[in-house]
Amino acid sequence: MTIILRLDRVMADRKISLNDLAEKVGITNVNLSKIKTGKISAIRFSTLDSICKALNCQPGDILEFSPEDK
Repeated sequence: MTIILRLDRVMADRKISLNDLAEKVGITNVNLSKIKTGKISAIRFSTLDSICKALNCQPGDILEFSPEDK
């Protein structure tokens, strides 16, 4: 996958726990954990919007493009 999720880094910078963020975003801890660890293949814009609002960040702070080596 060429998109890397950096949610764990942003959460650490903001000193917010998985439980607190899940509550603010309105999703389960399990689903947020899957996002945090990158074990997802898609994310809804509404979820991304809620995460960015809760963390006061931009989508680019959470998502990183890494070109695949050929």
